[in-house]
Amino acid sequence: MTLPEIEIPTKVSVDLLRLDDQNPRLTNRPERSEAALIAELYRSAELDELLLSMSSNGYLDIEPLVVMEAAAKGELVVLEGNRRLASLRLLSMPDLVSRLHRDEGLRVPVPEVPDSLRPTFEQVTVYRVPDRERARPLIGFKHINGTQKWNAYAKAKFAAKWYKDSDVSLDQIARAIGDRHDTIKRMVSAIYVLEQASNERLFEVEDRFPKKFNFSHLYTALSRSEYMEYLGLASGWARYDPMPDPVPADRTRELRQVLRWIYGCRPDDEKHIVKRQNPDIKRLGEVLAKPEAIHELKVTANLDRAHEVAEPVTTRFTKSLIESRRALQAAVGSVRAYDGRDESLLEISEDIKETAEVLHSRMKEKHQRDGDG
Repeated sequence: MTLPEIEIPTKVSVDLLRLDDQNPRLTNRPERSEAALIAELYRSAELDELLLSMSSNGYLDIEPLVVMEAAAKGELVVLEGNRRLASLRLLSMPDLVSRLHRDEGLRVPVPEVPDSLRPTFEQVTVYRVPDRERARPLIGFKHINGTQKWNAYAKAKFAAKWYKDSDVSLDQIARAIGDRHDTIKRMVSAIYVLEQASNERLFEVEDRFPKKFNFSHLYTALSRSEYMEYLGLASGWARYDPMPDPVPADRTRELRQVLRWIYGCRPDDEKHIVKRQNPDIKRLGEVLAKPEAIHELKVTANLDRAHEVAEPVTTRFTKSLIESRRALQAAVGSVRAYDGRDESLLEISEDIKETAEVLHSRMKEKHQRDGDG
């Protein structure tokens, strides 16, 4: 079949189209089958609504797929529209659904399609471009600040690929896709860190413990001074043009540890200690600034305990005092529940009284000796 002319919308057979294994929604694993690509798209791109819409209305051929010629001559790689192509494959190929279940362990509930709608799945309109470079501004704006936004990880991968494959500056990329220059730099810098970890077999994104990949955890962490120092990164490193392998060779062990603390490692049954970006990224950074707190974290894998070690003693004292008062006020508020029979509870309250008197006496002495008076 003759390929469509460049930059002229043309209808082509769906059989001519191929998914893009460099799609920013996908992890960078080479030599994947089409079934594997569709499985990952289904898991990451929420195809259920699209499948339901197409099964009810047919394929609405309103917006052309953006394509370029594939390495295998006579085929077209879909640069923009991979979710639509994956959905068309699922709706048209029952054996693919069975293969996903068998090979990928994925059950895809594909809706029934009326026979009257099936002809709409056979041909679609495409807009052929000569190469990826020509398609990037259009795709980037649509998915980064347009109506169909990618998540932060997909945005960063797209910008990083564009930056590496061309002479375009990050400032130009940021303007082209309508994002802030400093945000794009931070995100691309974090992608380089992930690529270094993957190349050196320290960490793979798909091995993370949580189902969702919270990429913002990483680029937020890498902008904090404690992480920079722990990983041997120059202060303010992400403000400069990103470079491959940013973490020094003598700090790769620390990089592996940080990524596992943030994301865990499912193959090793190592759970992540960062549950939420706020406040856990900040707390982990404060731990990294204290060798004794790092040791506690390595031994216990408990961020709360490690952070207690990292906190200045004055902060711990203040928190303990305030928390003790809160607990005692709560006990006073519910003292009516005490029936007077349990002598051990009375002994506990006596011990609290004596401890409080000792605490107050020592604090008063220090205040009189060292305070303003």
